[in-house]
Amino acid sequence: MSVSRLAELIRSSQPCVVLTGAGVSTESGIPDFRSTTGLWARFDPVEYGSIEAFRRDPRKVWSFYRSRVAMLVEAEPNPAHTALAELEELGFVEAVVTQNIDLLHERAGSREVVEVHGSIRTASCPSCGARYDLARVLELLAEADAPACPSCGDILKPDVIFFGELMPEATIARAYELARRARLLLVVGSALEVYPVAGLPLETFGTEGEVAIVNRGPTPFDQQASLKIDASAGEILPRVVDLLRPPRA
Repeated sequence: MSVSRLAELIRSSQPCVVLTGAGVSTESGIPDFRSTTGLWARFDPVEYGSIEAFRRDPRKVWSFYRSRVAMLVEAEPNPAHTALAELEELGFVEAVVTQNIDLLHERAGSREVVEVHGSIRTASCPSCGARYDLARVLELLAEADAPACPSCGDILKPDVIFFGELMPEATIARAYELARRARLLLVVGSALEVYPVAGLPLETFGTEGEVAIVNRGPTPFDQQASLKIDASAGEILPRVVDLLRPPRA
């Protein structure tokens, strides 16, 4: 059975590193970006998701991000998030590398989280460099359509990676280091389409590690993976935890 096979892979292939994508967050009611019903089907990413667009008209970009931040704040971790946090607590997961910006892994209890696309945790001022936490940004958004820096008045930029921006060097280096160390890279809810993160399986394969995938729909690495489960992460991962959790005395 696929669930028992995945549990055995995690048990026997240590360290295990997890890579998560939008398919984990959609189970918390957060729309993805690239599907036919995703956000980029309704909003042009060049106009609302690029660094050039932000520099040209930050208020227009915030007209998109304002409602998105509100949605992310209201979302709750789902069973996939809590299962991954428990696997870490049990010693079966070394770290979670995530493409998601919603903080749901952290809120579920995961401690070692590498956010390769940034997060909504903070926003920074492009002019003076001041940084504000989410609570302060929400206060500023309650007062105006776009949050202005209290220090200098410029419009704050969410600390997420926009199209046209490079990922922080230390963050992507950490993700690649973890993938090379992993004896098992568990991909959850990612179609493995966005580079450089989509190249992490190659790093694991390059050091003779294995890759397992839990994702609805195909990925470019399905044939190379030791296991592919085409199903809901929120259904599969709690069952894996049940198999790996030590019996009660």
